[in-house]
Amino acid sequence: MTPGKVYLVGAGPGDPGLVTLKGLECLSRADLVLYDGLVNPLILLHTRARAERTNRCDSPHGRVLNQQEINDRLIAAAREGKTVVRLKGGDPFVFGRGGEEAAALAAARIPFEIVPGVTAAVAASAYAGISLTHRDHASAVAFVTGHEDPQKPGSLDYSALAAFPGTLVFYMGLNRLEAISQSLIAAGMPSQTPAAVISRGTTAAQQTVCAPLASLAGMVRDRALHAPSIIIIGECVLQHETISWFEKKPLFGKRVLILRPLSQVSGVVPRLIEMGAQPILAPTIEILPPVDWQEVDRVLTRLHEFDWIIFTSVNGVNFFFDRLWDTGGDARRLARAKLAAIGEGTAEALAAFHLRADLVPESFRAEALAAALKPHVDGKRVLWARASRGRDVLPTELRAAGAHVEEVVVYRNLDVDRLDPQVIDAIETGDVDWICLSSPSIARNLDRLLPAAARDQLGKSARIVSISPVTTAAALELGLPVDAEATTYTWDGILAAIERTSGFPT
Repeated sequence: MTPGKVYLVGAGPGDPGLVTLKGLECLSRADLVLYDGLVNPLILLHTRARAERTNRCDSPHGRVLNQQEINDRLIAAAREGKTVVRLKGGDPFVFGRGGEEAAALAAARIPFEIVPGVTAAVAASAYAGISLTHRDHASAVAFVTGHEDPQKPGSLDYSALAAFPGTLVFYMGLNRLEAISQSLIAAGMPSQTPAAVISRGTTAAQQTVCAPLASLAGMVRDRALHAPSIIIIGECVLQHETISWFEKKPLFGKRVLILRPLSQVSGVVPRLIEMGAQPILAPTIEILPPVDWQEVDRVLTRLHEFDWIIFTSVNGVNFFFDRLWDTGGDARRLARAKLAAIGEGTAEALAAFHLRADLVPESFRAEALAAALKPHVDGKRVLWARASRGRDVLPTELRAAGAHVEEVVVYRNLDVDRLDPQVIDAIETGDVDWICLSSPSIARNLDRLLPAAARDQLGKSARIVSISPVTTAAALELGLPVDAEATTYTWDGILAAIERTSGFPT
């Protein structure tokens, strides 16, 4: 068998938007992704491959794999003919042991490529407003390991580092911060040299502590900073006070739980990240095609019979038109029909197929859509491309207005059996700030899936935000406290509701 190929891909240090275009291309065609524990799992939304996590210590999320085991796994998968992505935090060749993995692949005669990533020093310092080189402060920068291999011959020369005419950046040195500081000072670096530690850089959990070198370790201890982190030493640190920007984002540090299906998060996840929040994905509904396409296919052959076709979700649009294309049809079959969309998101989904919605109500509700359609449907044939379940307000109202309504199920909504245990633990320990309810069915699923200990945190450490009055009513009926409600019934409305609700600790 011809061996497959391995791509050693840098994923960046945390913000999923920092992965390169080539990295995304590799993920899109991978059969297997072997990813570091430091890789943001949101990046895995860009692949359909089997994903396996490597850990540095045993945990509920997977067994520890040493470097030799990782090398062997890469080689074995490639020999099976698979395209493998080894996804590594930061850059594979900057303190990422990518060189060892590449050497193992070369020795086994496995084809491979290196896809560089944004390394932590460059990204985290930029997100903290610290330019590592600067016309007035530093003409050079040195990347230094803070955790040397004890079996490696030779060791760091702290006299040379103390005299270095620029910025020092230490990786993996948080647990040795005091020793590093003392060694530099003993070697002649002034104790008042500006220094900083950036913890969990480029993520919503980013923390930056700046202090003179001699007191930095104590301040970091007081703030209880966590790894991964980098240490920056030099005059460039002084820029943090004036050009820090990331930690000033409107939702910085907020941990926001999204319960909608994974197929529907592509719009909201980048928006949350842009606002400085940390999205936590825990779908309570699975979206699937119909068990049998026969009924849909029969309808698709007679679209010319309908005066209106109604879409009440993005999923409805996608499943409908994907099936139309797969069965040999295209938009020409819609020559007669006008299109109605329940909201702007659904209208945008139509636009992706180069179709304009003829009617979009001002309010994202079935009642509003029915009211807008009533003057146009008396005696008309109307098709509703719907989910396997949902409210029947729309067909009831339209039939009362004289319409001949046909309904066709183009996708199924199935409830999941349980929430991810890590998500439940995060709610119970106060690591979720906001829970987003984007439909009554999601409210009902949250009520069904939450254990008592997690439910006790609702309205306390975990607040609930609702997309609409209908969703709020469903939540309150279930005894779920609603702390904020969108004034426009969209995800942008949810985020605006979170933003304007102040006084909640991150």
